[in-house]
Amino acid sequence: MASGELVRYRGLVYDSARWRGFDLRPGDIIVTTPPKCGTTWTQMICVLLVHQRAELGQPLSELSPWLDMTSTARRDVVATLGAQRHRRVIKTHTPLDGLPIEPGVTYLGVGRDPRDVALSMDNHLDNLDVGAFAAARAEAAAIDGVAIDPIEPPPPRAATPEARFWSWVESDVAPTGVASSLLRTLRHLQTCVDPPSGADVVLLHYDELRADLAGQMRGLADRLGIDVSAGRWPELVRAATFDEMRARADVTAPNANRGAWHDSARFFNRGTSGQWRALVDAGGLDRYRRRVAAIGAPEAAAWVHRPPL
Repeated sequence: MASGELVRYRGLVYDSARWRGFDLRPGDIIVTTPPKCGTTWTQMICVLLVHQRAELGQPLSELSPWLDMTSTARRDVVATLGAQRHRRVIKTHTPLDGLPIEPGVTYLGVGRDPRDVALSMDNHLDNLDVGAFAAARAEAAAIDGVAIDPIEPPPPRAATPEARFWSWVESDVAPTGVASSLLRTLRHLQTCVDPPSGADVVLLHYDELRADLAGQMRGLADRLGIDVSAGRWPELVRAATFDEMRARADVTAPNANRGAWHDSARFFNRGTSGQWRALVDAGGLDRYRRRVAAIGAPEAAAWVHRPPL
């Protein structure tokens, strides 16, 4: 991927322009994922490796803030990150072509079979407390002194899970202006498998984390240059399991301390792969393949789909 002017990604929930003027440090770890691909899981793993203790001591979203999220004042996020003396773990849903690329910074690209992403996003939208988000967004804009577009009532969602799945798959909304769709997911992942010049990218896959969490954590620690004593590994791996994170959703779910969810534990809904098979028959799989081909992100599509298309 050629380098050049950063692409701006902007929606109600995020604005990648918030990265402008932010000072990155050597050693920073940026978790850059499409939504519902294992973002929070990867943040937790990184925070556990950096701090090397199972008890976080404060909410995960404060230890690893989301810089481009519009419901927290940029002033406050920058202050939080500026005050951190440890190695920083920063969350973003901005693809790499919208991020500053700096030497010494590691970018973690995380992928998940998009068919499971669609179902996870469906649960996510049901669980989101839109009123609480709107209030936090307005408060953040007032603190930062910026104008924001009002949140319009969302259009009615399709009545069935199948219809909502295909709406997500076949959405043609530009990936720079939508939070989640198949188009946005594959285009984001394409920037990770074919990154901008100079980007130090580590790729993680949701299914590989599920299959061998301990091995993946050890491999990531090696890649990040983090030494962990043998005796500490069991508690760190246990703290990063799906069941443990769900049991501690009050501190691990994003912004749970700010009332972001109707049910914080439901944020960690299933944590499985292959749920899409209940919705997609053989004809549907052909329809899905045609859509993937039309999007035109072949390297990302080949890497992320498990089993391959």
